[in-house]
Order: sequence, then structure tokens, then C-alpha cells
Amino acid sequence: MIPTSPQRVRVIDSHTAGEPTRVVVGGVSEPGGHTLAEKRVSFRRDFGWLRTTCILEPRGHEAIVGALLCEPGEGGCETGVIFFNNAGVLNGCLHGTMGVAVTLAHLGRIEAGRHRFDTPTGVVTIDLDSSGTVTVTNVRSYRFRKRIEIATESGRRITGDVAWGGNWFFLAQAPLELPIGTRGIDALTRFAWDIRRTLDRDGVTGEDGAVIDHIELFAPPGNPETADSRNFVLCPGRAFDRSPCGTGTSAKLACLYEDGELAAGETWRQAGILDTVFSGTVQPASEGGVFPTITGSAHVTAEADLLVDPSAPFAFGIPSLLDEEIR
Repeated sequence: MIPTSPQRVRVIDSHTAGEPTRVVVGGVSEPGGHTLAEKRVSFRRDFGWLRTTCILEPRGHEAIVGALLCEPGEGGCETGVIFFNNAGVLNGCLHGTMGVAVTLAHLGRIEAGRHRFDTPTGVVTIDLDSSGTVTVTNVRSYRFRKRIEIATESGRRITGDVAWGGNWFFLAQAPLELPIGTRGIDALTRFAWDIRRTLDRDGVTGEDGAVIDHIELFAPPGNPETADSRNFVLCPGRAFDRSPCGTGTSAKLACLYEDGELAAGETWRQAGILDTVFSGTVQPASEGGVFPTITGSAHVTAEADLLVDPSAPFAFGIPSLLDEEIR
């Protein structure tokens, strides 16, 4: 329900390999439901104002991923967490999970060591050290479809895989004329969004008709001594991931393992657009696919109270800055 009186929302900001996370730690009620999947549905229905308040201008910007702490549905978990961004509610988010870990440590709620977080996609295990390094053992990740060929509206023919890593991804090599780097962001964004529109147009989906809302492009690393690959990830709201993307790295690892290019326990180093690196390993899952373990670092950057006056202009953000096709 949209507030009708002034509200004070307590948040803590962090970044993971350059990608920001804004964790809501106070000032809002608990979403309804028993499981995190039910709470996610409740959040989508009743907490849209919180999402736009935290993420959209004038208080936020397109790259921020929000995280609402809530009661876990599974026993033995430190917290439940629901992730959201400028376009809606996410399934999962590993850079955000790392941000939640250092936020809880900053609040004195957890110490270095192993902990469990409950998420809408399942329970993830985190190992935190005192330097801000966080290792997340993710939910089962797997390739759903291999070597799908599409023809985009711009006339390009693209071949890629559809895989799950906590979100649905279309994974493909970046064209040689579109090198991955900070100077090519606009062109990479247009290219990836063209792929996204084509998938929607052609009815290419994840399992059970799930929307493929993340596009992940790959190229050789800038420095082969520090990374095995470099990626560009376009997120649902057409913002690019500043980090190497934890769920995207999980999806990539699942594909590499299935292709025999990555052995269980072998390390893969995934660089992102800023050349920050996540390292990952996998263990096979009995039902197929793998359980990825992703390591990165996160650091708290700010504490704030978001002041929400329903009578003020843009009290709940400026959604008109999003294109209609994204909203």
C-alpha cells in the first residue's frame, strides 16, 4: 500500500566489484507470505512504491539493485532477502547477496564465517571474511537450450545458449566489431537490447515460458593473467551490470561444465566491464547442472535515511524516465 503519511526508510549502500546495492534495513513492514517466493509476490503487489523510491531518481539511479531484508521462510537462515531494480523484482542476485553480507556485518548482525540466506530462488550459503571477500554457493544452475540461432531486427544472426543461474540468461559471443569495454557501452547496450527484443518477438523463453531478461555477451579478457573471459551483461531495466554478474557467471559456468570445458573444482575467472573479477568453481548436481560457488568482494559506502513525503513532487521516484517498453 502506498504511504499516505511521511515515511523514513533506512538504507545501507554498498558496491560489489563496482555494482551498487541498496539494502533496506528499516522503516517498512514485512511482506506477506511464508516462503520467500510468496513474499516476493507480496512485494511485487504491495511494495512498488518502495522499489521506485529506492531505485529511481531523484534518490537513486538505474544501476542500483535494491534488497529488502525480511524474515526467512527456511530454518537456519540469518535473513530472507528480496531483490529489485529499476524495472521490477528480480529472481536472484549474487552481487547483491555479497552486498547484503557486508551490510549485515556492518550492522553487527553477523561475523566472519559461514551463513545462510533465504531467497526467492532458494537458500544460498555465504562465506564472509573480515576483508569484505564473500563466497556464495548459489542455487542449482543449468543450461536449458544450446546454440539457439536468432535473427535480430537489425539483420544480425546470433547464436547463443539459454541458461539459468538464478536469473534467465541468453549467452553469446560479442561480435568482433563490438569490443567489450567502457568506451563501447552505448553500442553494446543497443546490441544486447536488440537481442532481448528478438527473444521476446520469437517466443524464445526459459523453462516453463519464463522471460529471458538478462543478455550476457563475452569476449577475451583484457588481461589473460587475471581473467579467463570478459563480459557485458544487460539487465532487465536496460542498465548494464558494472560487476561481472554473479548469476550470469553461474549460468556461464553451467554451460562450460556441460561442454566439458570446465572440470569440477576448477577455477574460472570472469571479468566484467570494469575489469573487476569474480572467480567461480562448480560441483555437479545429481539432477543435472551444477552448484556454482562465486567469490567477489563488497564494501559498504553509505548509510542513509530516505525521507518520503507523499505530498512532495516525485515522492516515489520518476518512473517516466523509463521507456514504456521497459516498464
